Amino acid sequence: MQLKAVLVAHGLSQQALAVDLGISRSAITALCSKGLWPKKNREALRERITAFLVSHGVGAATLTTVFNPAASSTEATAEFTHPKEDRDMLLRKQPLFPATKKHFQIFADPFGELQTSEEVFTSPDVRYVRAALAQTLTSERFIAIVGESGAGKSTLRRDFIDRISRESLPVVVIEPYVLGLEENDQKGKSLKSTDIAAAIIRTLDPKAGIRISAEARFAQLHRLLRDSRRAGMRHVLIIEEAHGLSIPTLKHLKRFYELEDGFSRLLSIVLIGQPELAQKLAENRPDVREVVQRIETITLDPLDGHLDEYLSHRLERAGKAIDDVIDPTGIEALRSKLTVPGRTRGSTATSLLYPLAVGNQLTAAMNLAAELGAPIITADIVRSV
Repeated sequence: MQLKAVLVAHGLSQQALAVDLGISRSAITALCSKGLWPKKNREALRERITAFLVSHGVGAATLTTVFNPAASSTEATAEFTHPKEDRDMLLRKQPLFPATKKHFQIFADPFGELQTSEEVFTSPDVRYVRAALAQTLTSERFIAIVGESGAGKSTLRRDFIDRISRESLPVVVIEPYVLGLEENDQKGKSLKSTDIAAAIIRTLDPKAGIRISAEARFAQLHRLLRDSRRAGMRHVLIIEEAHGLSIPTLKHLKRFYELEDGFSRLLSIVLIGQPELAQKLAENRPDVREVVQRIETITLDPLDGHLDEYLSHRLERAGKAIDDVIDPTGIEALRSKLTVPGRTRGSTATSLLYPLAVGNQLTAAMNLAAELGAPIITADIVRSV
């Protein structure tokens, strides 16, 4: 359709047209790039688009070609790409609109917050992380769970804590507050070993007065852990946003992990962070070699080969079969859209097929399908959001 070229030629944005028409930007993108019209009020929409163009000085000769098919190869190529400002917004969160729920006859958001452990999608990575965390219930472990934003790290933390509570297990979970956590005090608030010690003491004995000197504080910490362990409890220190920990603090964590009562270690440590954490724990860093030799780093990879299973799992949670919501071309378009080509010839593509990104994209596609009156999500709809 020539509409996109006309807008560009006259310095008009698709966003401005969408606002004037009172429809979503995605619906305008679908119309301009794919020629996808809403099922209802098509003629009325044509008239309103024409009125918008006239009000912005588009001439009569141009108006006669606005709704003609685009013939140029440039336009055809543009159907499969997004301008930079669109790419930057691909992962933005939006709710599942009430009209969308009605359109698909769905009564719960399939990509909303999980409420039970049964709702967690168990990919091979997730099963391995669950098993590794489960070992801290019977023995002391030092683990780093690494993944991109939206990979499901916090979900697995909640799943682990929920299991401890649900099964009334004799395990104390210690979670230092990490709000505003940064690597150094110039950027924000750094988490030091004395802060971690204070968090452990407060968790084990909320009424205890925390010793001021570092030596007295760590002796107090050791005594509380030892007494609690002798009483039959195990202890798991969980630090989220651990990519913000400084190298000195990472090195000090080794000392926490080595606290003992005879042959029994007293504390498991679980670090949860983004890929920067893995970089800090790289084997070629001599300044953290003592930590690297003791910690197991587990990476949560993208869904990639498990995308269909993940979508089926989440949609079934809301009472819908995957075939009732999205067709195979739509799934492949989703996979393609969330895969970034390598920057140079021969370089590896980067997958962004993490649960949060997939959920955001499919929610947006469902909203657009409902707005267009399309019965099912197709490749064209996925590419238009």
